[in-house]
Amino acid sequence: MQTTISPVDGSVYLERSLASDEMIENALAKATEAQKEWKKTTVAQRAAFCHKAVEYFLNNADEIGLELTWQMGRPVRYTANEIRKGFQERAKYMIGVAEQALADVEVEEIAGFKRFIRRDPVGVVFVVAPWNYPYLTSVNSVIPAIMAGNTVILKHAQQTPLCAERYAAAFAYAGLPQGVFQYLHLSHEQVASVIADDRTSYVAFTGSVEGGHAVQKSINERFIVGGLELGGKDPAYVRADANLADAVENLVDGSFFNSGQSCCGIERIYVHEDVYDKFVEEFVALTKTYTLGDPLSADTTLGPMVRTSAAVFARKQIDEAVTQGAKTLIDPALFPAHKDGTPYMAPQVLVNVDHTMQIMTEESFAPVVGIMAVKSDEEAIRLMNDSQYGLTASIWTSDIDAALAIGEQVETGTWFMNRCDYLDPALAWTGVKNSGRGVTLSKVGYEALTKAKSFHLKIG
Repeated sequence: MQTTISPVDGSVYLERSLASDEMIENALAKATEAQKEWKKTTVAQRAAFCHKAVEYFLNNADEIGLELTWQMGRPVRYTANEIRKGFQERAKYMIGVAEQALADVEVEEIAGFKRFIRRDPVGVVFVVAPWNYPYLTSVNSVIPAIMAGNTVILKHAQQTPLCAERYAAAFAYAGLPQGVFQYLHLSHEQVASVIADDRTSYVAFTGSVEGGHAVQKSINERFIVGGLELGGKDPAYVRADANLADAVENLVDGSFFNSGQSCCGIERIYVHEDVYDKFVEEFVALTKTYTLGDPLSADTTLGPMVRTSAAVFARKQIDEAVTQGAKTLIDPALFPAHKDGTPYMAPQVLVNVDHTMQIMTEESFAPVVGIMAVKSDEEAIRLMNDSQYGLTASIWTSDIDAALAIGEQVETGTWFMNRCDYLDPALAWTGVKNSGRGVTLSKVGYEALTKAKSFHLKIG
């Protein structure tokens, strides 16, 4: 049995039975059989089904948003927007570029021959999705996998099982043929068994570094690959020429939205010493305007973390940093809902921090951020690169040439100027170092979901 404990009030929100061995076998068999016919459909036919599924999500966005709040704690004022904004944007973009991305690759003509490369679907795609942005992360793989002619089996996080069931309802509403999309509620051991099965052709995993290692271990037993989107400790650098008001507004949001539970959220900030004091003052002032509380209330801007253990971990990081000389700038008493032993955690800003502290080097995944002063671009680059992670990084400046030059030296999958914590579906979503491997989104995202097949035809 799989139990979802709501962080809203600690109650059992729902329970689901794990799939039996027979259910797993049937799902793999059905996906394999369905894919034989699905790959024969045109891109336009696939697009019609996918657009109809997106329509279902938009028609039910408010209800889905409320479910999401109960499952993982994000304030209800924001949850429906995961569907209306990011989910819709990514799905429609990937549907729209599929025709071009999946087109045959033509090569130079040679008299008497016809030669081209075709992008065939890989087969059965196994998507393992997380709870923190359950629709935004899963749509990156589910929609393009189906658009590429694959069938999909989705395993969603224990915290958000209704998300998998919503996908099934959406594709049923769209009339998608049986077996093209399925979901399973699985244990970690069952996930490994599905990956090990010869009928699984590709694995799209989003989660922790530890989880990524487990997936990679299972993949290594076979000659397949997987996309791994893992953790982050994403930095921001505020130069002396930055628009401070804009930088503060966006970096506070980038640090604390979704209670800091974002793989590409801001977890460490480096500020040029010339503007450091003013930046910190304004950053703290804006942070204090947040309202921590019941995420079902329309007034709440900061909800609980997903579970008490996550808040305990973050508080330990903060306490450790303080014992090493860091200073906290937010009094939790300003946030009456903050309470030890619960997932309700006030946002925290730390200064006097350095890279001997875990708060600046290890993923927090919480509403906490450390801010350091730097003397130069070179020091900021060194500190940004001093990390095992490399998902996104941002610079705040009015000098685009400097932004480009610095970006060339920062080890990251995405480099932002005057923006953070956003995925542009037209660009490749990827990470370096322990942030993972592979690409989703953009036309490039279709490459992992297809296999090249060369045609070399001699005429006459």
